[in-house]
Amino acid sequence: MENITFNLAELHKYGTAFYEFLALRKRFFVDKLGWDVPHDDDVEMDQYDNPNAYYSLVLRDGKVIGGMRAMATTAQWGSHTYMLRDAVDGKLIGIPADIIPQAEVTPNLWEATRVVISDEVTTHADRSQCLSLILDGVVDQATTHGATEIIALCPPIFARTLRQLGYPAKLIGDSYVNMHDDRRYVAMSMPAVRRKAAAPATNRRTAKAQDVAHQSAGQ
Repeated sequence: MENITFNLAELHKYGTAFYEFLALRKRFFVDKLGWDVPHDDDVEMDQYDNPNAYYSLVLRDGKVIGGMRAMATTAQWGSHTYMLRDAVDGKLIGIPADIIPQAEVTPNLWEATRVVISDEVTTHADRSQCLSLILDGVVDQATTHGATEIIALCPPIFARTLRQLGYPAKLIGDSYVNMHDDRRYVAMSMPAVRRKAAAPATNRRTAKAQDVAHQSAGQ
């Protein structure tokens, strides 16, 4: 597996990787979870896929098998800022306005969204490696631009998965149930610091937590 990172100005360097990521998102968020988000027959793409966005993707044998989008909380594109702030401002249907205590706007804070791993990644070890590479890429992009913290909206169990991978994540708000997939989501944060070495899975509970990277993803 290898990690690639880019923004829209650089995506031409990586062939069809960006389009493959959008297609992977469509298969998971639309076809599998049933989200009502902008898409066509092939790809899912929304208002946050704009020049403020950065991408961290993982390739295996040249094919995109996972990825994540991220942007600074200072981002502004038309009437939209970043997802959690727009939710607080009541611009997004389905995400509560009180999802986080306060929508900060600072270059020190980045938001990560649309984390997804392909169903073709079938083992706990490979899913953990894929997610770790995705997060390493996001951390590197964020810290290059001065960030010290990253926030995201994910299933609650995802925080435990991140901690097991070496990222000290914590919940920062109350959870809610998504109206499209009936899954529970919550805002969480972690330092924008490369992961510490994590101990290998030793029991079924740990393995189940690692498996969340395959079963669920961030908004």
